Amino acid sequence: MTRMLKIAAASAAVLALAACGDGEGGTGSQTARAGIWAAGSSTVFPFATRVAENFARTSGGAAPRVESLGTGGGIQAFCQGVGPSTPDIANASRPMKASEFDLCQQNGVTEIVEIKIGFDGIVIATARSGNSFNFELNDLYEGLAKEVPGANGQFVANPNTTWNQVNGGLPNQRIQVYGPPPTSGTRDAFLELGMTPGAKLVPAAAAVEAADADRFEALAHTLREDGVWIDSGENDNAIVQTLTRTPGSLGVFGFSFLEQNLDTVKAETIDGVAPTADTIADGSYPLARSLYIYVKKQHVGVTPGLQQFVQEFLSDGSAGRGGYLQDRGLVPLPVDQLTAERAKVQAMTAMTRPQ
Repeated sequence: MTRMLKIAAASAAVLALAACGDGEGGTGSQTARAGIWAAGSSTVFPFATRVAENFARTSGGAAPRVESLGTGGGIQAFCQGVGPSTPDIANASRPMKASEFDLCQQNGVTEIVEIKIGFDGIVIATARSGNSFNFELNDLYEGLAKEVPGANGQFVANPNTTWNQVNGGLPNQRIQVYGPPPTSGTRDAFLELGMTPGAKLVPAAAAVEAADADRFEALAHTLREDGVWIDSGENDNAIVQTLTRTPGSLGVFGFSFLEQNLDTVKAETIDGVAPTADTIADGSYPLARSLYIYVKKQHVGVTPGLQQFVQEFLSDGSAGRGGYLQDRGLVPLPVDQLTAERAKVQAMTAMTRPQ
């Protein structure tokens, strides 16, 4: 909290200086940073880092700074204001929320360019030596939600301790899942893509949705706090390593980290579908998602090389099929979508408020 207040105060000072030197309150009098600054998603982090390395090598300019703060943390920093004390780019493993967009607007970040860079999937994985699971979406809700329907239909603290209590077709193995913290876009996406549709398949929870949408969202999005779900920080590699050290545990993290660690971990299927580049790209894998970067248009032309850096992100050699980001686990966009995103970058087309 203290860090955010400091960022906000510094950003306000930059805005005030800019307003004094520019009659229209623009960014013309900002002091440019030596290099580009991107912050946010731990899932996007390895992709942004790879682009930064290539950009620094080919442009001859200062190496871009890339920070892994989690999607929520990166967008919060991005939205604190305009100026060199705030990031140029927010990396995100989910779309920006309306509330985050509003925060940006309130703090003078009035033009934001949303760029989809590719696809990823959220995987539920175990050590290669572990049991195999074929989860149904409702298993995720019934195993991991803080409250589930009891015998009389009333919601009670989740009593399930083993997966076969949730679904008789699953292994008789304790429920222990290592996953991302609340600041993570991976966690947000897991709640939206896994827990929410899973809850809708449970009749008592579906009835709540029909009567009280807010109550339903609280039921679907509140994970267990009894040691069954374990927040494991923003570093997905740490979760991967934990699985090999903790027999019988499961982990929730991005597909790109699975691709890099297939020698030690394996992904479990959901509704009979395994996460692969093809099933993520065509949407048949239930936990497929899009990845984004958000660009502060007011910094374009002020931060040296910013637009060129974003163009490099979407180049054939990086985000194209067979590009170096695919080697790191990014699932490329179809050609028509990639072309559309490039047009956004060329025109720096600002997004509208999310619904």
